Amino acid sequence: MPSTPRIRTAAAVPLAAALVLVTLTGCADIQDVVQRQASGEFATRAELVQDWKKQAPWLPADAQSIITRESTITDEASLTTLSDADLDPAQCAEVERRSAPLFTLEHAPDVYKIERAFACGDWSVVATDDGWYGWTPNHPAEKAQSPAS
Repeated sequence: MPSTPRIRTAAAVPLAAALVLVTLTGCADIQDVVQRQASGEFATRAELVQDWKKQAPWLPADAQSIITRESTITDEASLTTLSDADLDPAQCAEVERRSAPLFTLEHAPDVYKIERAFACGDWSVVATDDGWYGWTPNHPAEKAQSPAS
């Protein structure tokens, strides 16, 4: 009686496990694990400060509907927020943009079309139509010009 070749059986096990994982957790979660990324949503700045492992001290007090995307193995992160407030000049200074986010977020502007950004410590930030889009880390030349450095 012919037996099933081991290579086919061995290949089927990971495939079956992946299908079960997709069914249980959804495609976005699997993509996050494979790409070593995490996403988050926070209603307010206070919620972000309390629950997010990273820090964004430049974020205005009125920030809401905050969406984050970050690496699970490095310090890279991006976030968008709704806000009517200006950035704090004690934290941020307008500079030539020299960095770009590793993670782009839906509805965020294309930073490659923007020549100037705000350097806010380790973060670079640009205005959106209804708030702010920030990423970290920024370029050392940007960080050096930030009042928060």
